Amino acid sequence: MRHLVALLLAVATPSFAETPSVVTDIPPVHALVAQVMGDLGTPILLLAKGADEHDFALRPSQAGQVADAGLVVWIGPELTPWLENALKNRAEGSASLELLDAKGTRTQPFPETEPEEADHEHEHGSVDPHAWLDPGNAKVWLGLIAAELSTLDPANAATYAANAAKAAVDIDALDAAVAATLLPVRGKPIVMFHDAFGYFAARYDLTIAGTIALGDAASPGAKRLSELRATMQTGDVLCIFPEVQHDPMLVTQMAEGTGARIGGGLDPVGSSLEPGAGAYAALLSGIAQTIADCVTR
Repeated sequence: MRHLVALLLAVATPSFAETPSVVTDIPPVHALVAQVMGDLGTPILLLAKGADEHDFALRPSQAGQVADAGLVVWIGPELTPWLENALKNRAEGSASLELLDAKGTRTQPFPETEPEEADHEHEHGSVDPHAWLDPGNAKVWLGLIAAELSTLDPANAATYAANAAKAAVDIDALDAAVAATLLPVRGKPIVMFHDAFGYFAARYDLTIAGTIALGDAASPGAKRLSELRATMQTGDVLCIFPEVQHDPMLVTQMAEGTGARIGGGLDPVGSSLEPGAGAYAALLSGIAQTIADCVTR
């Protein structure tokens, strides 16, 4: 009899939903979601280690993960357009969080470009999608991620909120440490491989004298390279930085005979890092230290 009662109760009473399956596009977003989820679950990261965020193709298994996910958290089509079509194949009403377009996100445009370059790479005044490099945005996103997860999994809402609050405190400490590391760099001109560091420069008062490529890291035109070379030949630029996902040959050529030092490889999206909750702090502190090491050498 007792077994029969237990069976009837089990049928009549809805079971608690499992922790939502969460898919993310790039390592910084994955790290923030991982911090909010804590021990409740592990988000899925789509961008492969060492891959270029602008030019990536989903494997069929990854497209399946996107289709089945309870929540997809991504920057937006401005950065990872390869995810947009996969999102269209999800069931109607499936949850997704587009961070660049989310309420409270601070965005800024790319610098103005020549018309022919804008047509080839990014449009005049278009939004720069590299917004995770401003830790103020990361703090906003933690709260948004916690809210989305709480809607899908209300039984664990308090845990998501507490995890997000702790992660925000950690980001405040990270922000202060990065600012201290970059203090000797302020006002000293540097050149980047591609136009991905606008938010970082604005946050920490850095002077970026130019970039080889624009925001999508597409191959630059001859006019752009000539103008950047002229800027570097003034002798004011202290360092030029390659990126880990791109051939450093152009950086070497641009630096030759200018007096600018070649810094360590930067990784604005963190695809060379070990993914996980600690990747966001490793990303920002690593960029800061690499820049400071070259400028103060």
